[in-house]
Amino acid sequence: QYHSMIANLHLTCTNMTKEGDSDPLAAVRDALRTAYEGGIRNIVALRGDPASGETEWTASEGGFTCALDLVKFIRSEYGDEFGIAVAGYPEGHPDAITDLKEEEVTNMTEAEKGRCSFMDGVTRVCKDEDYEKEMVYLKEKVDAGADIIITQMFFDTAVYTTFVRDCRSRGIDCPIIPGLMCINAVAGFNKMAKFCKTRVTPALRQVVDDLPDDPDAVKAFGIEFGTKMCRELLESGLTLGLHFYTLNLEKVVYGIAEQLGLLTKEVESNEADAATMVAVGSAWAREGDHVKTLYGNGIITELRDDGVAKIEMKNWLLAGGQKPAAYLRKEHYEKIF
Repeated sequence: QYHSMIANLHLTCTNMTKEGDSDPLAAVRDALRTAYEGGIRNIVALRGDPASGETEWTASEGGFTCALDLVKFIRSEYGDEFGIAVAGYPEGHPDAITDLKEEEVTNMTEAEKGRCSFMDGVTRVCKDEDYEKEMVYLKEKVDAGADIIITQMFFDTAVYTTFVRDCRSRGIDCPIIPGLMCINAVAGFNKMAKFCKTRVTPALRQVVDDLPDDPDAVKAFGIEFGTKMCRELLESGLTLGLHFYTLNLEKVVYGIAEQLGLLTKEVESNEADAATMVAVGSAWAREGDHVKTLYGNGIITELRDDGVAKIEMKNWLLAGGQKPAAYLRKEHYEKIF
């Protein structure tokens, strides 16, 4: 409200239970109530990633099993009070993407060739039959009350246009906003592309591999490539806007917005603290932030590369006025907003 910004609360099906509460949906009920009372009227309903320390997603006992359950619940509890966005996967959900054998690669359909990815010597694709299941599920989410779709990241605009066409042919008529992950660093680009099993065209792969070991040069290319993608998407007439996955890194996003003529005033980018940011759930923590732990509240004074934080405890005092410090992994502390 202070900055005249419209908030979109990301709500997931992960860790919905509250300690000491028998209601398996207690956390999501509290989140929705807090959002409503705080004036938030837009929810991004997601299944969510695996809980911290887990490699596979599992539902809480008695909780929701997927985003569809969450959409239905929001509509049943609040009617049309919330606008609801859901995720769409132009290349298929990563869980539905298959590593192909050599003989399967040669037998891919044209549609599969258009959304397949190749990395580390392996071709991966959401096969046509699995892609169809994805589309059926997406339509169920929209029919249950979703107002808008935000896509998973992609680096090939043809994948998006095909996805929109496929949605329309199946009666999915709501707005479909492209989700864009900016290229900020080569290592980060490779990591996210591998994690999400995202298609990288041979041309883009060649350019990225040839980029010099210079952060500024990489960001400059990120702006150039991102601007080209955005122009193609906007000129397609298929989208009402763009959604950026910024990862709290604004320089490339600002550069793209400036090239597109979307900035209303000059802005100054400052990513000097980017290296000190670590993900804590869906929030960010950095040195100087106040956090709560099992041992009381404290202030982060140091962040290590492995995610361990040195936290100076506020409520304890030792001889000579010294304050004890705890070294905790990110799943053991939570940022105080």
